[in-house]
Amino acid sequence: MHPLDRKLLRDVWHLRGPFLALLLVVASGIALFVALRSMKGYLTGAQSDYYRTQRFADLFAHARHAPNSLVDELAAIPGVTMIETRVVADVLLDVPGLAEPATGRVVSLPEGVPPRLNGLYLRRGRLPFAEESDAVVVSDAFAAANGLAPGDRLGAVLYGRWQRLRVVGTAVSPEFVYEIRGAGDIFPDNRRFGALWMGRHALANAFALEGAFNDVVLKLAPGAIEADVLARVDALLAPYGGRGAYGREDHVSHRFLSDEIAETRVTSVMIPSIFLAVTAFLVHLVLGRLVGTQRDQIAVLKAFGYPSRTVAGHYLKLALVPTAAGGFAGVALGLWFARGIAAVYADFFQFPEAAFRPDPGVALAGLAIGLGAALAGALGSARRALALPPAEAMRPEAPAGFRTTWLERSALGRRLAPPARIVLRHLHRQPVKALLSIAGLAAAGAILVVSPFVYDAVDRLQEVQFEHVQREQIALAFREPRGAAALDELGHLPGVLRAEPYRTVDARLAAAGAGHRRERTALTGLADGGELRRIVDQGLRVHRPPPRGVLLSGLLAGRLGLAPGDRVEVEVLEGRRPRLELTVEGVTDDLLGSAVYVDLDFLRRELGEETGASGAFLAVDAARLDELYARLKRLPGVSGVSVRAAARAGFERTIAESFRISLATTIVFACVLAAGMVYNGARVALSERGRELASLRVLGFTRGEVSSMLLGEQALLTAAALPGGVLAGYGLCWLIVARFQSELFRIPLVVTAGTALFSVATVAAAAAVSGLAVRHRIHRLDLVAVLKTRE
Repeated sequence: MHPLDRKLLRDVWHLRGPFLALLLVVASGIALFVALRSMKGYLTGAQSDYYRTQRFADLFAHARHAPNSLVDELAAIPGVTMIETRVVADVLLDVPGLAEPATGRVVSLPEGVPPRLNGLYLRRGRLPFAEESDAVVVSDAFAAANGLAPGDRLGAVLYGRWQRLRVVGTAVSPEFVYEIRGAGDIFPDNRRFGALWMGRHALANAFALEGAFNDVVLKLAPGAIEADVLARVDALLAPYGGRGAYGREDHVSHRFLSDEIAETRVTSVMIPSIFLAVTAFLVHLVLGRLVGTQRDQIAVLKAFGYPSRTVAGHYLKLALVPTAAGGFAGVALGLWFARGIAAVYADFFQFPEAAFRPDPGVALAGLAIGLGAALAGALGSARRALALPPAEAMRPEAPAGFRTTWLERSALGRRLAPPARIVLRHLHRQPVKALLSIAGLAAAGAILVVSPFVYDAVDRLQEVQFEHVQREQIALAFREPRGAAALDELGHLPGVLRAEPYRTVDARLAAAGAGHRRERTALTGLADGGELRRIVDQGLRVHRPPPRGVLLSGLLAGRLGLAPGDRVEVEVLEGRRPRLELTVEGVTDDLLGSAVYVDLDFLRRELGEETGASGAFLAVDAARLDELYARLKRLPGVSGVSVRAAARAGFERTIAESFRISLATTIVFACVLAAGMVYNGARVALSERGRELASLRVLGFTRGEVSSMLLGEQALLTAAALPGGVLAGYGLCWLIVARFQSELFRIPLVVTAGTALFSVATVAAAAAVSGLAVRHRIHRLDLVAVLKTRE
């Protein structure tokens, strides 16, 4: 073995404590990078493969009743390469074992052949045969949540007629990767909502759509101009109740998946970079001190003929030992962590194959980044070893300049005990090192703020949505807009105490006079004085629907460049399709969707309706819920039911399951970061000041007083870092909120006092534990051996 390699092994053993701390920090950073980057690749690859193999459509359009003769005209639109018409409807389901009604979105299947677009991937069973009028394929997630298997039966109300359906298979589809009702939902509720597929003939007969369709999906040629195709599709479908075509980017399932991919792309860089920056600092700290204590060894090596580059390379290799070990450990840990996250994703996103496959490129990138951070930290020490002349290296380093600091000259400084003055003097003479130590500890505190922040934010979102916005117990959606008689009928159902109507219509909005930017959304008409569904912003301020103008979601107003007092063009996409120019009466920073609120009576007048309603919000007697559920399951005019209590319970369960792994792992890694900073800082200080501390012991200072001088410095640095960590964490939370303002939902900026205390207490506890380990070494200090050490 080469002599320098034997020296390297001795140095590694001598520095095993600091190197172990460094190894853990490196492993934590690389594990986070590998896990999060793997998830980005996992989701992107799964999405791309799934969309390609199952031919996910590019454009989607709905109509009321369009004749099949329109298919040729739609297919002839320039840029369209494939088209498929369908029958799609929301229906109420009576699922065995489920008290409340479930909602199913039934999609027709071509007779005898698989779909050309949005193909099904069968998990179990088969597709319906052409002659079967009651056979359905149900989404695999819905089947699993309700214990359904091929051969089971469930009830459904199809166009007002009760029918027993027979499950013949389970499947997944690219159209329902993220299986939710619409933009108003955040998390899937697979127990109460699912997709179903049924033969075209049977479904068309059930909904009186023989020879017609109410839904069409299209595939575009590469290079086709989507906006032009959308305009042509809208023009053709408008006479038949077309509700406005939209592209894949506005498809709710695709949007959620794409937003998640964008989020992992950002977090896979932001958080690991903190750990790797601390890695570079710790390597610089440890190797810098090692070069200082081994000046005589460097001199001897150069005097014996070792080139300066070889000596410098020896110290670079020394830096790579713990980094490489931490890198391999981090890759293994990151892949294990990625498998856990992939299992969580499998509960949210329905892919044909949910197995996670490691990406060697990500693992190699993680190792390269970790080694690069170590080399960056070691370069300064290597340059010192390279430039050190042998004759100068044989002499001890010149002592630092000593003079009274301004703090010691102050009235406070004169009152301090000698140990406290020693601590402050040492920090004052190494300000850069002290500031970097504070920054590293503050980074750990910031990560510990961000982790619980997600819980705080989602809890606030839940509070606003389920306690202040949705005050109804049950929300109903009608299959078609209904009049006052339907509302009166609801009022006579068992247990119903109050019913408030609402009206929603699809629409396109643009700033008046500047219509180049248009947004597809829905107008929501709420009754003035209604109490069951309210408009509430993040500050819990209640807004009333304006009597004539519109109240816009803050996100939508920002996209259109609108402010209160501006005029907005509204193109209604239903009924008579009126074009309105209205005043923006206000903007609200709500949390879900990109809503446009109007007064219910005003909307009815503009639509030419007297008492039209799209559904109703119900306040009910909890003692009669089971009786009410039984009636709702067979109510012919209702296409969807949402139960607030069930939605909230599912929301809470989803949050607990989805964040458990990531929160626990991030806390552990942040503790490693804090402990590594304190331990290595104290160990380096001990090696630098061992002779000084031993001299103080000989002069009569107790072990506790000597320990307080060294650990008091680390305690002071930790105390200084704690407020900065909370502030930095708040800044990171602000960046996250600003970055992830999607049209589907917004994360409120909520950092509670409990989160701040959690960050402070965790960093302090990690620092205290690592300080105890160094204190043990101080108490075992060999005074004679230290005092014999050459200066």
